[in-house]
Amino acid sequence: MSWFESLILGLVQGLTEFLPISSSAHLRLTAAFAGWQDPGAAFTAITQIGTEAAVLIYFRKDIARIVSAWFRSLFDKSLRGDQDAKMGWLVIVGSIPIGVLGVTLKDAIEGPFRDLRLTATTLIVMGIVLGIADRLAARDEEGGRHRAVRERKTLKELGVKDGLIFGLCQAMALVPGVSRSGATISGGLLMGFTREAAARYSFLLAIPAVLASGGMELKKLGEGQVSWGPTIFATVIAFVVGYVVIAWFMKFISSKSFMPFVVYRILLGIALIVLISMNVLSPHAGESAG
Repeated sequence: MSWFESLILGLVQGLTEFLPISSSAHLRLTAAFAGWQDPGAAFTAITQIGTEAAVLIYFRKDIARIVSAWFRSLFDKSLRGDQDAKMGWLVIVGSIPIGVLGVTLKDAIEGPFRDLRLTATTLIVMGIVLGIADRLAARDEEGGRHRAVRERKTLKELGVKDGLIFGLCQAMALVPGVSRSGATISGGLLMGFTREAAARYSFLLAIPAVLASGGMELKKLGEGQVSWGPTIFATVIAFVVGYVVIAWFMKFISSKSFMPFVVYRILLGIALIVLISMNVLSPHAGESAG
């Protein structure tokens, strides 16, 4: 991988990680359209450490409060009902599905799941799901102003069952094209949570999964399976760009619809299917890189 490739891929990772359009799909597609080799699942996992570092800094006060309350609750039973302590446990519970499936489906993640036909399908299907969830949320918000529809739930109402469902939604993002934020936010909206609550828990839930998967793939740098210089450079670029994007996105979701992302996902998926069916693009473009 050249330094120019790592620059572009780092920018793509930072720009797309927090948006509901799938960063892994965009890394895969960027390489395919540019005629580069597929950067691979290891590169994706490592560069996600950069964007996750942006989450750690952006939510640093929330994270510090949650970690502190959770740790103290281990020794002080009176703190176990504290909202921050409960959130600590809910992040752990919600991380179980992706941990189990990530290990179980490792070979598929690095192989068959990277087929561009599957990516195109998941872009469209999950785009439709996000669109439905967004419209339901908009209906409730509009109805709430007129007291016609129930109010949406906040994170204070998040329970173990909700956490597991969020976790299952996050695990779907093991397939490029699904989108971690898109799947978890859609799941949250369909369960009746506010846009902000769904997004905030989605970002907190991603921390253990991303750091764990990225950490496991770091060994490939030392083994020479991934170019360490360009990969680290791309990770730094992803961190800087990702921080700007997450700050913008948290403001965006407070008052805007997800429909622009829905339309983009569907159009991109359709374009991919057309290009592949016309043999303009191979569904396995660049895959030989591994």
